[in-house]
Amino acid sequence: MSAGERTISDNRRARHEYEVLDTLECGIALLGSEVKSLRGGKVSMEEAYGRVQGEEVWLIGCEIPEYEKANRLNHIPKRPRKLLLHRREIKKFAGLAYEKGLTLVPLKMYFKDGRVKLLMGIGRGRKLHDKRQKLKDATVQREIQSSLRHRSSGRRED
Repeated sequence: MSAGERTISDNRRARHEYEVLDTLECGIALLGSEVKSLRGGKVSMEEAYGRVQGEEVWLIGCEIPEYEKANRLNHIPKRPRKLLLHRREIKKFAGLAYEKGLTLVPLKMYFKDGRVKLLMGIGRGRKLHDKRQKLKDATVQREIQSSLRHRSSGRRED
């Protein structure tokens, strides 16, 4: 994370549900009340995904709650939001998702130099046995790291 970045939300569940093949940083078109709500750290990306419609990419299912102080000028919490990408990025990234049956998933939302950015990933859905195997591998890696730390600190376990 660079000096000008501040994470709003990290979609950890997406990395569990999908095998992420590639990522791309993109901007997102928001209303003022949405940005104010995001500054408070309020967003839910668990059910969100990207959809290509024509030559545009939209973020569907992302919930940004209403900003309390915006009264009648407030936004709709689950409205579709346009993602800001160059045409060549849309053709490469979204075209790949369409051709191979992959899914566009939001991985992380953050502020970068005062602007809201979204890290989108292109992923293949994992089956249940794949998820279990991933958890087993992570547990084994954790145990290996733990034993290496104990060995390097000079302690012995008998």
